[in-house]
Amino acid sequence: MSGRRTSGEGTVYRRKDGRWEAAAYLPTATGTRRRISVYGGTRGEAQRKLTTRLADAERGIPVPERSWTIAGYLDYWFGEVAPLRLRPKTLELYESVIRTHLKPLLGHQSLTRLSVPVLQQVLNRYLATGHSIRTVRVTRTVLSAALTRAMREELVTRNVARLVELPSEQPKEVIPWTAQEGARFLSVAKSDPRFPAYLLLMLFGLRRGELLGLRWSDVDWDNGQIHIRQQLLQIGGELQVGPVKTRAGQRDLPLIPLARKVLAQHQARTAAAAHNTWDLVITGDDGRPLWPRNFARMFHRLRERAGLRRIRIHDLRHMTATMLKDLGVPARDAQLILGHAHISTTQQIYQHGDAAAQHQAIDRIGQVLQALPTQTSTAESSRRSRQNQPSMAETVVLNASIISGGSSGARTHDTLLKRRTLIGERDSFTSVITQLRTRTNTHILGYIAVKSSRQDDQ
Repeated sequence: MSGRRTSGEGTVYRRKDGRWEAAAYLPTATGTRRRISVYGGTRGEAQRKLTTRLADAERGIPVPERSWTIAGYLDYWFGEVAPLRLRPKTLELYESVIRTHLKPLLGHQSLTRLSVPVLQQVLNRYLATGHSIRTVRVTRTVLSAALTRAMREELVTRNVARLVELPSEQPKEVIPWTAQEGARFLSVAKSDPRFPAYLLLMLFGLRRGELLGLRWSDVDWDNGQIHIRQQLLQIGGELQVGPVKTRAGQRDLPLIPLARKVLAQHQARTAAAAHNTWDLVITGDDGRPLWPRNFARMFHRLRERAGLRRIRIHDLRHMTATMLKDLGVPARDAQLILGHAHISTTQQIYQHGDAAAQHQAIDRIGQVLQALPTQTSTAESSRRSRQNQPSMAETVVLNASIISGGSSGARTHDTLLKRRTLIGERDSFTSVITQLRTRTNTHILGYIAVKSSRQDDQ
């Protein structure tokens, strides 16, 4: 009978509100069976939706134990899963995003029914109401992290947050202090009790949390090293000590004479205040840990005294990186000093040119163009062109200079402006004659060898 349902087909019926509902019992991840329902404007639509769910069950995709709303799943994910893999500072950010953005926007939505068009529309509206691109992108990032976990738990079949499109964020240009500005600040701060802190920031490019979390036990006087192993962070209203930002952040820095002298004097001066109860190098006047915000206020008071433009403390890392670049330190070595997890971060700073360098480069091009002779006539131009045309040897050396940075192998940032290494016409002519003689001798020897072989065969 065509109207009779087969086993496992489910139930399809019309509701009082006029919609059609299709329902069936499907297996969950724990092996139990749960009744699920789908809806449609027509019987056929509801049946097709149920057929899709039945096909998923046949492929081994279980239905969730419960019907999650996005708000409910975010609470579960943030409480049970996120703390296992996220750092405290990241957790603080994610909690704020969930509370102020995700729940008001999507909290009432069904987790399994969230689609790409719906999410795209919601985020587009959020942008249109004046929220920044950065805010919306961070909101998507947090949702994507939660949906990735939902995929692993087989609650959803895809991560729709990865499929929506958002405008690219234009990063703010960081203009760090120059070396002269840094030296000016240190000159003003020299009599300040926290002068060692500012010196270490500029000398090693430390992060603020790494500096404030540095312990005297991390200063290896015997082996001449400073071990970066932890950081001090402000989480909510509390100070917390935790591991450094990444594995690359765990690094050993050389205790150069300048740093050794300043730290030794600082240790002798602060030993009484610390009362041997705190092991931190940079502390408040009472020897207790220094709050990051208070340290920032101290920094900006000195900056204003020095008459310097406002920058973030973190921008001192960029100043250090720029100085390393200007001193010719390879990017790989700078990465190890700064503790960047990816060398692309270091290279991005290295590629950031400054106005003075650009002006100098363009000025040198102008000098080269002005030094070129002016051609007076076509005949004269043709004659000079033939006479001045580089020999084969000259061309090879010139190409090598462009590719490798010079005939000596030294690399610079302006390889095209290097002076061309020339080989004299006499030397190049002799070289060509030598090559011709070698090829002629090779042909003669080959002919003799073939002829001798034929005679032997006869």
